[in-house]
Amino acid sequence: MKTWSRVLLPAMCGLLAAVAVQAADYRTQYAEQWPLTLSSAQSGAYRVVLEPAIYRRAGTADLSDLQVFNAAGQSLPSALLAPDQPLAQPPVQRELPWFALPPLAEAQRNDLQLLTERDTDGRVRRVEARVSGGAAASGQGGWLIDASVLGQQPVAALVLDWADSGQPLQAQVQLDASDDLQHWRPIGRDIPLVDLQRAGKRLLQRRLQVDGEARYLRVLAQGDARLPTLRSVLAELPPAPATLPWEWLSLEPTSQGKGEYTFEMDGRFPVARADVASTDNSLVQWTLFSRDDESAEWQRRSAPWIAYQLQQGTQGPRQQSAAQPLGGVHRDRYWKLVANPAETATAPSLRLGYQPEVLVFLSQGAAPYALAVGSTTARRMEAPIGVLIEELRQRNDPSWQPTLARLEGSPEPLAGDAALQPQRDWKAWLLWALLGLGVLVVGGLAVSLLRQKPAPSA
Repeated sequence: MKTWSRVLLPAMCGLLAAVAVQAADYRTQYAEQWPLTLSSAQSGAYRVVLEPAIYRRAGTADLSDLQVFNAAGQSLPSALLAPDQPLAQPPVQRELPWFALPPLAEAQRNDLQLLTERDTDGRVRRVEARVSGGAAASGQGGWLIDASVLGQQPVAALVLDWADSGQPLQAQVQLDASDDLQHWRPIGRDIPLVDLQRAGKRLLQRRLQVDGEARYLRVLAQGDARLPTLRSVLAELPPAPATLPWEWLSLEPTSQGKGEYTFEMDGRFPVARADVASTDNSLVQWTLFSRDDESAEWQRRSAPWIAYQLQQGTQGPRQQSAAQPLGGVHRDRYWKLVANPAETATAPSLRLGYQPEVLVFLSQGAAPYALAVGSTTARRMEAPIGVLIEELRQRNDPSWQPTLARLEGSPEPLAGDAALQPQRDWKAWLLWALLGLGVLVVGGLAVSLLRQKPAPSA
């Protein structure tokens, strides 16, 4: 039995070590990897716009088999984001009218009466402030800001601009909103206003977060805070959505019946629009279906729509119907068009539109970095990158965005097509076999000890 243990135990340890090495080497789990070129070597986060080759090589419908690795083979925190999510659009700013409010004690703020002169659109032209029970003799003032000029646009923040008095400023204010200048709701308290200078450097905090709609806003000092001499107020509006181009895939029918045409897509593209094209003038009502497995039921992806194509003469302009939104993103392999009426003149081409997604990752460890793709066993653990982006924009700069990284050259083969084939979980079976073998070894040792005769007592 001792001989068995001397032979089996080292063998078991060796097999376990081999399993661990196999699991740790990502090159055996992915089909290929693309080297990444960084626009800037000094950045904490990067974004990679996915190219068609990545969609065609991915094996999973949710693209969870994409992962960025560093030079040491370590996987980096990453997440797949919508095309516009990591892009920072410059905020739109508009100047707002503002009016000074009289100094008020804390107890008198709810008694403030604003006698306003407004035009037909509700815009404030003149403000006269009074306090019930007489004018306040002490306390701090504030500002009334007229945001009615924005209509129904939400306000992301207010940006205050004041005269530089050369004196340090460190105050706290409260921000309230109203739709009628009578009833006020609090937005925030203890909001810092800071203007400090030292050794030629200036620390400035003058942005008040709003994140909502309001016709009127007021800023009031808290405690004994001294407010600066205000020069202007800017409304920071949410940026307009990024304008991103659409990419189009043109598919020809793989089979056709009476008014039904099926198509097969060669990748995991995030399809969100559909269109139909033909070689001749046409006017047909189409309905689009898709599925990810040939044995699954067809799922309708669009309501019936009229698609037309009309060209007058060989040199005339071509008129055609607009592409149809699909109400979401679909990565299915198989698509079907059903015509009404079924007797169409020519077989159509199906055009599927998508916007390339973005993989964002954090830089850790040494470069070069590479994007590995295509696996039936490895899965990316989604990191909360979206939360990080929003936090950094709020704390630092609304225009912050991850640095661009590009796919460089040709892909480097790793495990190839073998990584995309269904795999038997031989590691689990091996571990169970080793565990069973270990139980037998321990049991044999126990039996050997029980069979040993006890030494005769003296």
